Amino acid sequence: MPPPERWFVLSVTAPETESVRDLIAEGLVALGGQSVLDEGHTLSTFLSPPSDPDAFAEHATSVLREWTNGDISTVSWSWRQNEDWEREWRRGLQPRKISPRFVVKPSWASWDAAPGEIIVEIDPQMAFGTGEHATTRGCLRLLDSCFVAGDRALDVGSGSAILSIAAAMLGASEVVAVEFDPDANINARENIERGGVEAIVSLREQMADPALISELGQFDVILANILSGVVRPLLPAFEEALRPDGRLIVSGILRTEADDVVRDATAAGLRLLKEDQEDEWWSALFVR
Repeated sequence: MPPPERWFVLSVTAPETESVRDLIAEGLVALGGQSVLDEGHTLSTFLSPPSDPDAFAEHATSVLREWTNGDISTVSWSWRQNEDWEREWRRGLQPRKISPRFVVKPSWASWDAAPGEIIVEIDPQMAFGTGEHATTRGCLRLLDSCFVAGDRALDVGSGSAILSIAAAMLGASEVVAVEFDPDANINARENIERGGVEAIVSLREQMADPALISELGQFDVILANILSGVVRPLLPAFEEALRPDGRLIVSGILRTEADDVVRDATAAGLRLLKEDQEDEWWSALFVR
């Protein structure tokens, strides 16, 4: 479907607290936002034009207040021509050096790779999975520290497929990416093809549940950059799906939620090996 001639822009006055800003951004994407633009005091997203802009803005305000436990103030809306959105969106995405080996960049930006650097090229159509979010960076750093060439990997909630592509470029024998969102998967397939890893990464458009995880077999590495409330019930299934020397990387977790995740992981037979913390976010590497 071609983009509209103009976008409906929903803007939220955002506090300085990083964790709340991240929750607002996630809420904007949940409302159907195509990307999230950080404009300092406000976070804005771009949506297809609703039939009743005022009613949609009122609905969005209610959703965002629930998403953030009421920690937002002003929600406003405006119009922006499509070419303006494209220009602003591209301006906000620049190459990032994530770890000793990983650099993430969009296709329109250049990077002079140093020896040993791995360039992961992602053109996202959504807010996350670009290297612009702390949870993605945490996963990539932990992945860089523990991955072994030849590993078989599972990426749960694969989004833009950035983690799947990174695993493939580290030498994975196979990567199974599982993502329920069909819109995310359109973008993921483009990124997988652009990265030249379609022979290694297979994409399953399904909801990840214990039955599916069991069906997919055994893995050396499991990646789960998903919310705490989603990852915790899946920890026993992840443990069963890991090979004896397998590694589990989880992210998308606030620091305040880390103790609960560690407790549930320990109960499932997993041991915390390494942590990564950035801003309000916590990522972790577990082993059996």
